[in-house]
Amino acid sequence: MESPKKRATPRRVNVDTPGQDADSPLPPIHERLAYLRPSRELLEFYREKIAQFDSEHEELLQMLEKHRGITEDQHKLQYEVRQREGEIAELQNALSDMQIFLFQEREQSLRLYAENDRLKIRELEDRKKIQHLLTLVGPDAGEMTYFHREPPHKVTIAQRTTEDKWEENLSLRPTKLRPVTTRKESSSRKPKHADNETRESLELYKNDNQTLLLQVEALQAQMEEQTRLAKEQVEALLEDRIIKSEETQAQQKQDKERITALSDKLQKTQNLLHESTRDFLQLKFNTRAQEKSWMVEKDRLLRELDTSHTRLRKAGSAAGDELGRQWQRSSSCCCSAPLITGTQPEVQHKEQLKALQEDLKQARHLAEMYRGHCIRLETEVCQVREEGDVGREIFKERSDKMAKRLQLMTQRYEALEKRRVLEVEGFKTDLKHLRQKLKDVEKQLFKATLSVRPNQDLAVLHEVRQTNSRTKRLQGELMALKAKIYGLENELRFS
Repeated sequence: MESPKKRATPRRVNVDTPGQDADSPLPPIHERLAYLRPSRELLEFYREKIAQFDSEHEELLQMLEKHRGITEDQHKLQYEVRQREGEIAELQNALSDMQIFLFQEREQSLRLYAENDRLKIRELEDRKKIQHLLTLVGPDAGEMTYFHREPPHKVTIAQRTTEDKWEENLSLRPTKLRPVTTRKESSSRKPKHADNETRESLELYKNDNQTLLLQVEALQAQMEEQTRLAKEQVEALLEDRIIKSEETQAQQKQDKERITALSDKLQKTQNLLHESTRDFLQLKFNTRAQEKSWMVEKDRLLRELDTSHTRLRKAGSAAGDELGRQWQRSSSCCCSAPLITGTQPEVQHKEQLKALQEDLKQARHLAEMYRGHCIRLETEVCQVREEGDVGREIFKERSDKMAKRLQLMTQRYEALEKRRVLEVEGFKTDLKHLRQKLKDVEKQLFKATLSVRPNQDLAVLHEVRQTNSRTKRLQGELMALKAKIYGLENELRFS
C-alpha cells in the first residue's frame, strides 16, 4: 500500500502540456504516467484537456485565416481606392489643361478678329485714298478701276513717285501742320482751286473721322472680348480654386481621421504593453514561487530518500541477525522442519527493497523532471524578457517616427495654408488693379469718342495710339498674370 504523500506528489508533478518535443529534457507523458500509476479519472481529465486544447487550436487557426482574408480584402480595396484617386487626379489635370487650351484658342481667335478688323479698316482707308487720288488726278479715257472684295492670290505693289508720296502726306496732315510752301502756292492759285482743296480737305477729315470711329469701335469690341475672356478665365480659376480647396479639406479630414485612428492604436498598444509587462511580472513572481515550492519538495524528497536508505540498512542488518539465529536453531532442531518459515522474512525484505528501489527511481525521475521543467521555464522567461525588450524598442522607434511624421505634416499644412492665403491676396490685388486699369481705359475711350471733332483728328489719333499701347501692355500683363497663376497651380499640384 502506498502512503498518501506518495499519491499527492504525482498530481503536483503533472504540469506540462500533453505533447512533448523530442529535444525536451522531460520524459514523454506515457513514461511519466507509467511511473506515476495514474487513475482512470486522471486519464479522462487529461484526455478531455487534450481534446479541448486541440479544439481551441483549430478555432484559433480558423480565426487567423478569417482575419487574414479580411485584411487581404481591405488591402485590395485600399489599393483600388488609391488607383481611383490617381485616375481622378489625372482627369482633373487633363480638364484643367483642356481649359487652358480653350482659353488659348479663344485668345488666338480674338487676335484673328482684331487682325481682320485692322485689315478691313486698312482696306477702307486704301479705297478712300484711291478714290481721293482718282478725284485729284481724274480718270483717263477708257480706264476702269476694279475693287476686289477679297484679296487676290498674287500681291501687286504699285510704284509711287516722290510727288505722289508728298501729295499723300499733305492730304493726310491737318491744315495747321502743313508747310508754308503749300500756303504760298495755294494763295497764288485761283480761288476756285482753293475751294476745291477745302472741300477735299473736309472730305478727307470726314473720311479720317469715319476710319477713326471704326478703329474705336473695333478697339471697343476687342476690349469687350478681352474683358469677357478675362472674366471667364477668372471664373474658371475660381472654380479650380474651389475644387482644390475642397480636395485639400477632404485630404485634411482624411489625415485627421488617420491621425486619430493611429493615436487610438497607439493608446491601445500602450495599454497592451502595460498589460503584457504586468502579466510578465506576475508570471515571473509565480515562477519564483513555484521554484521555491519545488526546492521545498526536493528537500523533502531527499530527506525521505535518506530515511529510506537508513531504513534499508537497518532492515538488512536485522535480517542478517535473524537469519543467523534461525540457522542456529534449525541446526539444533531436526532436519525435518519445513524451510518455508525461514524464507518468509527474506521475501518480505526483498519486497521492501524493491519498493524502496521503486521509490528511489521515482524520486530521481521527479527530480530530473523538476530540473528540466525549471530549465525550460528559465529559458521561456529569458525569451519573454527578450521579446518584451525588443517589442518595447520597436514600439519606441515607431512612436518616435510617427511623432516626427505628424510634426512634419502639420508644418507642411501650415506652410501650404499661409502660401494659399498669400496667393489669394495677391490674386485679389492683381484683379483690383486690372479692373481699375480697365475702367480707366474705358473712361479714356469714352472721352475720346465724346471729344471727337473735325479739328481734333490728330489728338484722336494720338489717343488711339496710346490706347493701343495700353491695350498691348494690358494684354502683356494679363499673359504674365496667367503664366504666374499657371506656375502657382503647377507648384501646388507638385507640392
